[in-house]
Amino acid sequence: MEQTETTVQKQSFSLSRYIPTGVPCLVIVIALFWYVGKIMGLANMLNTLMHTAHDLLLNTVFYLMGICVLTGAVGRLFVEFGVVKLLENILRPLMRPLFNLPGVAALGATMTFLSDNPAIISLSQDRRFCRYFKKFQYISLTNFGTAFGMGLLVIVFMIGQGYFVEPVIGLFGAFCGCIVSTRLMQRFIIKAYPNYAIEDAIEKEADTIEEEVEHVETKSVFIRVLNSLLDGGRTGVDVGIAIIPGVLIISTFVMILTFGASAEGYTGAAYEGIELLPWLAGKINFIFEWLFGFSDPHLVAFPITALGAVGAALGLVPNFASQGWIDGNAIAVFTAIGMCWSGYLSTHTAMLDSLGYRELTPKAILAHTIGGIVAAFVAHMVYVLVTML
Repeated sequence: MEQTETTVQKQSFSLSRYIPTGVPCLVIVIALFWYVGKIMGLANMLNTLMHTAHDLLLNTVFYLMGICVLTGAVGRLFVEFGVVKLLENILRPLMRPLFNLPGVAALGATMTFLSDNPAIISLSQDRRFCRYFKKFQYISLTNFGTAFGMGLLVIVFMIGQGYFVEPVIGLFGAFCGCIVSTRLMQRFIIKAYPNYAIEDAIEKEADTIEEEVEHVETKSVFIRVLNSLLDGGRTGVDVGIAIIPGVLIISTFVMILTFGASAEGYTGAAYEGIELLPWLAGKINFIFEWLFGFSDPHLVAFPITALGAVGAALGLVPNFASQGWIDGNAIAVFTAIGMCWSGYLSTHTAMLDSLGYRELTPKAILAHTIGGIVAAFVAHMVYVLVTML
């Protein structure tokens, strides 16, 4: 009898520990789903969630995985044949004062510019690449690489819309935003974990590295190329799998709050939503007008959509142009914030998770949010100065 009473007391005590956090969490989740379901309809909401996640898996995650495999292979090839060391020596004077990163980090910027954010993670899985970094620098690669994500695609798209100078101004803005985001993230890391300022990203095993180099040099060039491509590609597959939870969960959530109903109304199709984020942004449009020079409140939809997917944000531009809302300033700002943010809400969690520092995700998101705003503001101001000349 006494044993039964003791068990009941333990269960009661254990249950009380979770009430302060469990009840609010349950209330928030129920309230959110009730609000969305009330607008879309319960069945449509559930179908949209499933269809959006499914479409993201097929058309976004596998696409990103393909990018990770290719960039992982190329990155490993560059490491194998000394390109990384060459970049370290050439770009060290530029990278250190601007980003507080070793010159080899420029390879990550180049590869994310040509592909997408997760390309930086493919490089970060290579021990010979990581040994140039302190731990706080290594973690900040998430912010650094994201700021250049899909840069080539964004610039080429804007040029295709008939603008040439404005995308270059946007590129400069993204560069400035990257400096702010990367350095701010580094400050957050060192403040939270002071020991990361002096700790190496990985343990430097000099003997192992020397043996590896000597062993590699005995192989033919063909075998070294083949091994590099296959080993790097295999790392890309692992990274592609690691980013699945972050992309599916966060992107689905962001998109259902960003997009509206389809032309036929709510049908349960992918990428339908309640347009809550654009509605909220419209209430403070004067801030965006002052910061970014937006001439129409609808333009706020681009940076909001770019939070989750810059590709989806680019899809808004032709419609904006047909409505007459687009001008040169908007193109410059779109390029800057599209590059700098490039869907970081949907990738930062997965990227830091794959690096093993999931607890630093809020700090990375905050730093990159500020960096993106700075990028857009700089692009706006530079555009104003250029038009005055």
